[in-house]
Amino acid sequence: MSRFAVITADTDFEHRVRLAAAALPGSLQYFQANFLPASIEDVFDQLVGEPIEVLVLGPDLRSEDVFTFAAAVDARHPHVSVIYAAQPTPELALSAMRSGVRDIVIPAADAEALRSHLEQAASAAASRLAVAPVPSTLDAESGGSHGRIIAVMSPKGGVGKTTIATNIAVGLGKIAPMSVVIVDLDLQFGDVASGLMLNPERTIVDAVGGPMDSLSLKTYLSAHPTNIYALCAPRNPADADRISPDQVAELVKHLAVEFQYVVIDTSPGLGEHVLATLDQATDVVWVCGMDIPSVRGLKSGLEILNELHMLPEHRHVVLNMADKRAGISVQDVEATLGVPVDIVLPRSRSLPLSTNRGVPALQDGLRDPAVKGLRKLVERFKPQWDSREHKQLHRRAVFQ
Repeated sequence: MSRFAVITADTDFEHRVRLAAAALPGSLQYFQANFLPASIEDVFDQLVGEPIEVLVLGPDLRSEDVFTFAAAVDARHPHVSVIYAAQPTPELALSAMRSGVRDIVIPAADAEALRSHLEQAASAAASRLAVAPVPSTLDAESGGSHGRIIAVMSPKGGVGKTTIATNIAVGLGKIAPMSVVIVDLDLQFGDVASGLMLNPERTIVDAVGGPMDSLSLKTYLSAHPTNIYALCAPRNPADADRISPDQVAELVKHLAVEFQYVVIDTSPGLGEHVLATLDQATDVVWVCGMDIPSVRGLKSGLEILNELHMLPEHRHVVLNMADKRAGISVQDVEATLGVPVDIVLPRSRSLPLSTNRGVPALQDGLRDPAVKGLRKLVERFKPQWDSREHKQLHRRAVFQ
């Protein structure tokens, strides 16, 4: 249950809010942004779990935008308590009160002071919620909101799919700490555990065989130092036969209620477990090597899924291990696939080294053209509230 949400690009303020929320029941969802969207639903549609009670707006947001945003929240979601971090003045306090801001905190407030404000705001929100229905998309009839489900796929193996999946998860962990889970769905030979240097006590076998309520789910997960969780593949390849596609679909559905991002490292090909994942995925990251068999395999996969009407809403094509000496160009790949290449990752020594060390490149802070490409890939999953960003989603990639 996400009782609290915070919007700010001020990492120090976010850290203090997180410490304050940790002392209270419920979880916190973080949006890293120094501006507010034009529509409040751009925020509320991305919330996961139960309806929030408290929305904290950081000190780096413009007061005019905060007041407009708070007025919209008060009209559409009146049970939510909006807290604004700003230096209080009589004029600002009056404008805040008129707009629907419920409380003002000073930006330098410590975690203990913030905890008191959060607790009071949550109590007031709970009281309002008890006497008024929750409107819009977050009411009980809508079934709540779900996180973004990102399936990382390739029809053929050996193209760096797991390396890319683990780096996506680690990168998103910096955007939404403790709100990201990576699932290893390569049930026979998954390498997420080794790629993250984890030795899990429990695996996906335990998860599909036990209760999937909010409290139980966390017990199946392995925590990683980068503030993400991992649900690792079975230790014994034979255990893959104990997991059905329906169980995978149910597991993914429950994880998406609890986490802002669910990153799924799938097995090569289009098996039943992969199709069960695609049926729920909001995004698919297609990983392709710069060789003809890999490109042809991806083309076939895209055609098959298009015929089955199973292509997720958002597509991201990644050309991995790109090399201008390979005999084919990015333009050749795009012409064959019939879709643009979104991210080009040049052949790199750093990525295989980081994989062998069990420390993802985005965790290590390496400087490398391929690492820069991974950061661009992660950026595609951030909450983008500026329409100018959306226009760039499928621009042509240029590789030199």
